[in-house]
Amino acid sequence: MLKSGLLFLLLSFSGCAALLFRDIVQQSTTRNYDYTKYHNMSEISAWMEQIVKENPGVVTSQTYGKTFEGRDITLLKISVANPDGKEKKAVWMDCGIHAREWIAPAFCQWFVREVLQTYRTDEKMKEMVQNLDFYVTPVLNIDGYVYTWINETTRLWRKSRSPPPANCTCYGVDLNRNFNANWGTVGVSTDCCSNTYCGESPASEKEAQAVTEFVKNRTKEIICFLTIHSYGQQVLLPYGHPQIMAPNHAELLEAGTGAAKAMTAVHKQEYEAGTPPEILYEFSGSSKDWARLAGIPFSYTFELRDKNEFGFLLPEDQIQPACQEAYAGARHIITYAHDKFFTDSNNAGAVSASITLWVTALTSYLITYVLE
Repeated sequence: MLKSGLLFLLLSFSGCAALLFRDIVQQSTTRNYDYTKYHNMSEISAWMEQIVKENPGVVTSQTYGKTFEGRDITLLKISVANPDGKEKKAVWMDCGIHAREWIAPAFCQWFVREVLQTYRTDEKMKEMVQNLDFYVTPVLNIDGYVYTWINETTRLWRKSRSPPPANCTCYGVDLNRNFNANWGTVGVSTDCCSNTYCGESPASEKEAQAVTEFVKNRTKEIICFLTIHSYGQQVLLPYGHPQIMAPNHAELLEAGTGAAKAMTAVHKQEYEAGTPPEILYEFSGSSKDWARLAGIPFSYTFELRDKNEFGFLLPEDQIQPACQEAYAGARHIITYAHDKFFTDSNNAGAVSASITLWVTALTSYLITYVLE
């Protein structure tokens, strides 16, 4: 009987130890996660789950669509309560709309880590996280991204993986030509085998539909829309059509130019800002253009490293500097947008209050000393 009891205790202890070891390993996942390596979709999904577990009450995940192949399109939401009960605004960021641009998902992961590591100690970031929610989609074109990981022959795949239309044999649509923003007018192809094939109709692709539905229901909330690409080292502002200019072009250019300067300052790699027709090439149907047309005031595409030395095959030893540059640019634009809606509005309120006091005092004076 004694031996049986001891055996039971030993087995119980072993089981508990095994569970404890498993929990320790799981809990250390994001601390040990290598942000200077490219990760496949399974690893990114596991990282997202762990980020949520490690940041209860701050980070949540939300599935807001499915790809053609049935994969969940999921974002991370970073949100803390505003201590004054103010209405919050939001920032949107997506990465990996073009499958082969691996540096983009790497940056979305880097961005989430930086925000979570700094918002408690960095006073400006703390202020912005209290006033802004962050919606971050690490990989939007999941089917395409998974496809690029199969082997070297698929590594440079760009488009989605939806089936071809009638009388064609080529899969996929360029998701950044598929949004309902001057769709199909310039810089696109109607040849389904082209890398810039815009699809059969605006937002024909499930990924474009998912973003459209999620964002358009929050256009009064989202003040900044950032979509991350590579390569070229550019900050692109609306619009891609050469004959259309955003109504707030001047402030878009001001914030974008400031971001490009901030990115350049990090490692002395030159970044520039402008509309696509000015510094890249004209094209329509982009998510950036759609977001601005939908009413989001600050909308940008980031083209990260490099300038055609490695192109889409950016080595892993450049992930960290590229992400540091991108973070500097993103923070600049987010700060600009935040201060416009919060600091400026507070100042406007203070000015209004001062004017009210001045008018009240002047009225009192006139009544007391002039009209009597």
